[in-house]
Amino acid sequence: MLFTLAMATGVAAHPACADDAAAQAKPQTMTREQVTRILDSNRQIVTTQGIDEKVKLHINGIDQWISVRGKDRRNPILLFLHGGPASPALPEAYTFQTAWEDYFTVVQWDQRGAGKTYGANSEEAMAPGMSVDGMTDDAAKLVQYLCEHYGKQKIFLLGHSWGSILGVELAQRHPDWFYAYISTGQVVNGRHNEEAGYNFALRRAREEGNQTAIRELEAIAPYPGNQLTIDHVGVRSKWEMYYGGLAWGRKDYQFEDDAESLSPDYTHEDRVAMGKGSLFSLNHLLPALLATDFDHVTNFGCPVIVFVGAHDYTTPHELTEEWYSHIHAPSKKLVSFADSAHMMMQEQPGRFLVHLVTDALPLAQQVGDAAPAEIVR
Repeated sequence: MLFTLAMATGVAAHPACADDAAAQAKPQTMTREQVTRILDSNRQIVTTQGIDEKVKLHINGIDQWISVRGKDRRNPILLFLHGGPASPALPEAYTFQTAWEDYFTVVQWDQRGAGKTYGANSEEAMAPGMSVDGMTDDAAKLVQYLCEHYGKQKIFLLGHSWGSILGVELAQRHPDWFYAYISTGQVVNGRHNEEAGYNFALRRAREEGNQTAIRELEAIAPYPGNQLTIDHVGVRSKWEMYYGGLAWGRKDYQFEDDAESLSPDYTHEDRVAMGKGSLFSLNHLLPALLATDFDHVTNFGCPVIVFVGAHDYTTPHELTEEWYSHIHAPSKKLVSFADSAHMMMQEQPGRFLVHLVTDALPLAQQVGDAAPAEIVR
């Protein structure tokens, strides 16, 4: 695959760049490998206390891959539980995560059935643990490893979308392991989530008179019905995405696909594995997603920070805001991202980082588990 970069026209002022104007105007092609090398070099961690590792761990009978990156290993660990099921955040993490690494040691984990982990195992080996309980136990084993290997008493837990199901389960079972549970694009009630997303898309289609969308959405009514299918989810997702319920102001997910195609963390084979893993995981986990019900799971033994996109209809924001109002925890905080839908960390990356630093990080600093304060001159 080739990527074309438009070069500046005209003769450069520097003697080393004084090629003729025609050569300067001619587009220059770069291979994917050249592009990813540049991206990787740009985010290289060179600090003496820095860490940049990709580690294959044997957890609950299968090999599972993690990425561990940060500029100071004394910083608290933040474990990112990706969505999907089987939509790992690692291949696009380079677009938003680098600045986090000043303040946290960030762990990206390709869950059972996802990405690099899918590629490292047979489907037969992964299948027995393809459940909420099985994958929550995978996550628990991973947290234990991180605390023991990196010498931490606690870590931060961030669950996004599908990962928020595992996040709530893990925070409920082991609240003493976490400085905070950071809920992002929370799945509160699977059935209600699907209904609200569908109704949003159909309402917008009717307002616009979009006959194609109306026809396709009405064809799968009542939604989600008694048995949700992958094809029906695809129709709901297509039109909910078209009307900005996934990424505000965007009609599709091409920006994400483009970023993944240039990922310095994923090979072509990893991307193929990600696609296969998505279908495998949905076949196993779609019923569990629909059956999720946290309406009355509102008592937490650790602090809770809830990030919500004001335009999110993938995990509808109204349901999350209502859920938040009933939460009891040692402390809690709701942050609404006014110009985001479901992909807050990519849609408003600066604001997302600000709230990680101002709302989450102090919870670790209170017990002394953070790097020394920076010297400002």
